[in-house]
Amino acid sequence: METIHSVCCGLDVHQASVTACLRRVAAEGTVSNEKRQFATTVQGLVELAGWLVESGCQIAAMESTGVYWKPVFHILSATIEVWVVNARDVKQRRGKKTDPKDAQWIAELLAHGLLEPSFVPPPHIAALRDLVRMRTALVQTRTQIKNRVLAVLEDTNVKLASVVSDPFGVSGRKMMDELVKGTRDPKALSQLAKGVLRRKIPQLELALEGTFTQHHALLVGLNLELIDHTNAQIAQLDQKIGELMEPLRQEVERLESIPGIHQKAARTILSEIGADMSRFGSASRLASWAGICPGDNESAGKRKSGKIRKGNRYLKRVLAECAWAAGKTDTFLGRTFRRLQVRIGGKKAAVAVGHKILVIAFHLLNEGTMYDDGRYNRPNPKQEKRQLERALSTLQQLGYQVQLTPMP
Repeated sequence: METIHSVCCGLDVHQASVTACLRRVAAEGTVSNEKRQFATTVQGLVELAGWLVESGCQIAAMESTGVYWKPVFHILSATIEVWVVNARDVKQRRGKKTDPKDAQWIAELLAHGLLEPSFVPPPHIAALRDLVRMRTALVQTRTQIKNRVLAVLEDTNVKLASVVSDPFGVSGRKMMDELVKGTRDPKALSQLAKGVLRRKIPQLELALEGTFTQHHALLVGLNLELIDHTNAQIAQLDQKIGELMEPLRQEVERLESIPGIHQKAARTILSEIGADMSRFGSASRLASWAGICPGDNESAGKRKSGKIRKGNRYLKRVLAECAWAAGKTDTFLGRTFRRLQVRIGGKKAAVAVGHKILVIAFHLLNEGTMYDDGRYNRPNPKQEKRQLERALSTLQQLGYQVQLTPMP
């Protein structure tokens, strides 16, 4: 097998230590492996970097193991080229599972060009990604807290959620605050309704009559405080994210021109893939990296499965949400979503349209253009033929004989 890198290094990274295997190919073709172990402290990693530079090693590879690879990457990338590779591509051989042998196997794969580097975002995008992901986690936490509050209200037979569409809106929040303070009169509580909700005051009086005690007031009060604290943290993150997104304002506008993508979705997409599409090379490679393209599983000329593989769950989630939103529009993406929804269901249609949204986003960011629905809404002869046959079949089943005459 051809040797691509005559001197390279494989790294097996753990929390407290990193095992390195330096692989050399001499001029006469003999292979030597030198293995050492270093601590993952700053001093230990600096020693590792110095050893690799002295040995003439210009490239190293390591498996992406949680967050343990990050400090190693940050220090070594300042002196040599470092690849972070997918764990799926570095499967160890059976019966040879030790740290030195893991490092040697990675070095061997790297030497023969059998590994591909994963996408590691630049520092600005990495910082933006951390903030956006933390905001997503806080929103999920807030939802869990709200569900706990609703569970306590249901336990007391207070049916606020059955009458109010948003129990945590202005009116619902005032009612819950008064319940925590000690007010139990349903009529007094129902009078706190604002706006159009005042039309439901009779229903509110019935819904707010329950067995709310001081014990439940303590539980609800603590959870409401958590919601307020989480809202403050989300607002703080939104401000910081807005500051980091300022240099990417044009990219955000390009993504927002795609049907179904709003500002928060555009920020999430940019925080996951960045603005430089040359890192991926093509739209198909980007979709494959995200794990939202059809699976490729074929044997003996038969396609066995088209299930998508595991990928970036943050990106897949927001693309599915954008696909559902685009399905409500009268655009190419909306018509595609509704057509697929009838045939394969909403969830699979969301994945398919999310794939198209990501491909469109790649081209817009790569070309620096805005979305044009006419560019993608081209006539499809096969699709038009199927629609025509379907319409004729329906009319024939209803007892009609139709003769088609093309319009000029």
